[in-house]
Amino acid sequence: MNDISPNETQKKILEATERLIYAGGICATGMDLIVKTSGVARKSIYRYFLNKDELVAEVLRRRDERWMQWFTDETNRANTPAERLLSMFSVLEKWFVSADFRGCAFINAAGEIGDADDPIRAVAKEHKIKLLNFLRQLAEECRVEDPTELASELLVLVDGAITVALVTGNKESARSAQNVARKLLGL
Repeated sequence: MNDISPNETQKKILEATERLIYAGGICATGMDLIVKTSGVARKSIYRYFLNKDELVAEVLRRRDERWMQWFTDETNRANTPAERLLSMFSVLEKWFVSADFRGCAFINAAGEIGDADDPIRAVAKEHKIKLLNFLRQLAEECRVEDPTELASELLVLVDGAITVALVTGNKESARSAQNVARKLLGL
């Protein structure tokens, strides 16, 4: 008899799936590999998730919560509003040099899923909206003329730095983005 509780089983499924899709992509991660890696029977996986898309969407929702918490906590360690806004690029740079950096899981997922109405794309979009709202909050604290516009520009810088770091291997792309942010702030 399996001594693993439903919550532990679900956690094993979600953790294994996240590792697999972040390392290799959604399309490259089949249910057989999830079964093998998680050590959970296919029937048990389908007891918790109707299909692979539902499983991946839940993985991304959980990653969103963790990533946003990490990013906001690290960014908010800086003292002044302008320092907080600029520090987010230093936070990103630390992530870029970590051993498990594979880019933005949400950009990666959206790039694999062609249907804009797919639940996975919806989770990716929700993540970007949360990030944009956080950036708007930082911009408002800096008392800039148009915090909404600055937040949109910062989102492009953040996602651009992440993408450049992944695609080219340039781990210093966050510094370049930070330099542009300084110019946007007039610093």
